[in-house]
Amino acid sequence: MNGLFLVIISALVFVLAYRFYGAFIAAKVLTVNQYKVTPAFRFEDGHDYVPTNKYVVFGHHFAAIAGAGPLVGPVIAAQFGYLPGALWILIGGVLAGAVHDMVILFCSMRYDGKSIAEIAKSQIGDKVGLATSFAVLFLNILAMAGMAVVIVNALHDSAWGTFTIAMTIPIALFIGVYMQYLRPGKIKEGTIIGVVLTLLAVVVGPAVQASPTIAPLFTIGPTGIGIALIIYGFVAAALPVWLLLAPRDYLSTYMKIGTIGALAIGIIIVGPMIQMPALTQFVSGGGPVITGPVLPYVFITIACGAVSGFHAMISTGTTPKMLMNERSILPVGYGAMVTESFVAMMALIAATSLVPADYFAINSSEAAFKALNMSVVDLPQLNAMIGENVAHRPGGAVSLAVGMAFIFSNLPGLDQLMNYWYHFCIMFEALFIMTIIDAGTRVGRYMLQELIGRVWPKFGDAHWMPGAVIASALISGAWGYIVLQGNLSTIWPIFGVSNQLLAIITLAISSVVICSIGKARYVWVTAIPWAFLTVVIFWADFLNMFNIYLPKGEWLLFTVSAIMAILVIIVSIGSLKKCMELSKTVPPDYKTQAEYEAEELQHLKEQESAGGDYAATVKEFEADTLVTK
Repeated sequence: MNGLFLVIISALVFVLAYRFYGAFIAAKVLTVNQYKVTPAFRFEDGHDYVPTNKYVVFGHHFAAIAGAGPLVGPVIAAQFGYLPGALWILIGGVLAGAVHDMVILFCSMRYDGKSIAEIAKSQIGDKVGLATSFAVLFLNILAMAGMAVVIVNALHDSAWGTFTIAMTIPIALFIGVYMQYLRPGKIKEGTIIGVVLTLLAVVVGPAVQASPTIAPLFTIGPTGIGIALIIYGFVAAALPVWLLLAPRDYLSTYMKIGTIGALAIGIIIVGPMIQMPALTQFVSGGGPVITGPVLPYVFITIACGAVSGFHAMISTGTTPKMLMNERSILPVGYGAMVTESFVAMMALIAATSLVPADYFAINSSEAAFKALNMSVVDLPQLNAMIGENVAHRPGGAVSLAVGMAFIFSNLPGLDQLMNYWYHFCIMFEALFIMTIIDAGTRVGRYMLQELIGRVWPKFGDAHWMPGAVIASALISGAWGYIVLQGNLSTIWPIFGVSNQLLAIITLAISSVVICSIGKARYVWVTAIPWAFLTVVIFWADFLNMFNIYLPKGEWLLFTVSAIMAILVIIVSIGSLKKCMELSKTVPPDYKTQAEYEAEELQHLKEQESAGGDYAATVKEFEADTLVTK
C-alpha cells in the first residue's frame, strides 16, 4: 500500500475532528469563556505564572507533550504490522487523547492552575487526593525514565548527534534572554535566530565528528548520556520557565512541525510503499521488540500517539499557568493532541517503509535478530550512506530516523545527503523527547513540593528556592536511577502501562468536574474512554506483572506495578461514586457559551469602570482570543 493514502486519511480525520468534535466539547460541554480571568493573570509572578502569547504557549505545550511516544511508540508497534497502530492512532487520538488533554486543561484553569492531585482533593476528598498525588508522582517518574532511555539508545557514541543536541541548550538560553530583555516582544526575530542557529548546529556536526580533538568530548557512552540527561532535567526544572523551558520548547516546535510537514510532503512526492504487512506473525506475541500480543500491547506501546496520561501533567502543570484566554483551550488542548497523532502516523509510515528484515535488525538485539532467521536487504548500504552502524539500536528512534532519511534522500537532488538527513532526524527526535523531560521534571517538582507541603508548608511554596532545588534534584535523580539501572525491554512496558494508568485517573477526575458544573448529560465524552482504557490497560498491567517481571525476578517493577494499579482503583472508585452523587444533586446547566461570555464581559467592564485589579486585562483578552468576533 502507498503511504500517501494514510497521510490523506489522517489529515482529513484530524481536521474534521478538531472542527466538529473539539468545537462541540469546547462550546457545549465546557462552555469556555474568553473573558474569564485566567490563572496566568490572577497569580502572575514572573516565574511560574506568566501570561504568554498564545502561539508561544501552543509551541511550549505541543513540544512538552510530544515526547518519545508519538515517534517511537508507533515504530515499536510496527512489529505487529501497520494496521493495528494506524487504527488506534486515528480512533484513540480523536476520541480519547485529545478529549483527555482538553478537558483536564480546562479543569486546571478553573482550579487556579493547580495539579490534577489538587483537583481530585478539592472535588472528591483528601484521601482520593492523596492517592492521586502518589499515583501521579510514581507515574511521572516512570514516564521520564521511559523517555530518557530512548535518547540514551539514540545518542550514545554519536559525536554528531550529541553535539547537535547539546548546542540547543545554550541556544535556548540565549533566545530566552533575547526575548525577555534584549528585544522584548520580538518573537519573530527570536524565532528566526533560534531556528537558524539550531540548523547550523546540524551542519557543523560532521566537522565535530571528524575532529580528533573535539569528537572525543561528544562521543559519550550510554551511562554518560544518562547522567547528562539527569543534570539537564534538574537544571531545566529549577530555572525560571522563561529562561530555558519555554524558549527551547517554542523553538523545537518549529523544528518538529516543520519536519513533520516536510515528511508529509516527502511522502506525497516520493510515495513510499509500506513494506510491512498489515498484520505480522507476531500479533499473537513472541515478537523481538515487544514480546506480548497485539491486544492489549498495542495500546500501551503507541502511548502518546493516541492517548497519554503524561499530558495531564503538562495540562495541569505549566500550560494553565501561562494561557491568557480560555478560548485557547481548544487549539492548545485538542489541537496540539491531534497534531501529535498526525506526527505518530507519519512516524508509522516512515518506519513501515523499511524492508521488514531491516526494521527488525535495527530494533532488536543481535541475538534476537539471529533467532528470526531473516537476512538484511538495504541495511549495509544504509549504514554506509549514514556513516554509522545503526543495527541493533532498539527503541524505535534510530529506525524512525533511518526511515525518514530514506524518504528525504529520495527527493529530487537530495540523494547525496543521507548522512545529514539521518542526523537531522536524530536531532529532531531528541528535541521532541528532551522537551518532555524538562517539562515533566518541572511538573514533577511541582507535585513533590505539593505533596511534602502537606506536612511541611514551607516546602510547598513554589517560590521558595531551596524547596524548588531539592524537589528538582529528587525527581531527576529518581527517574535517572531507573534509566541507569534498566533497559528498554524492561522500562518501556512499565512506561506504557503507567502512562495509560495516569490517563485513566485523568479521565475519571475530568468526569467528576464535568458533573460538578451541571453537565452530567455530557459525561459520556470522558466516561467512554475512561471505561475502555480501564479494561485494556489493567489487562496489559496483569500480563506485564506475571509474564515479564515475575519470571525475570524484577521485583521492583512488579511491586511498583501492583501499587500503581491499587492507587488507580482507589481513584476510579472514588470518582465513580462522586459522579453518581453529583448527577443527582447538581442541577443541569443549560446556559450557552454566549450567555456566559456576555455575563463575564459585563463583570470585567464594571471592574474597569471601578478601577479594579483586572481592569487592564480586558484588552489583553480580546487581543489574545483566537475567535474573530
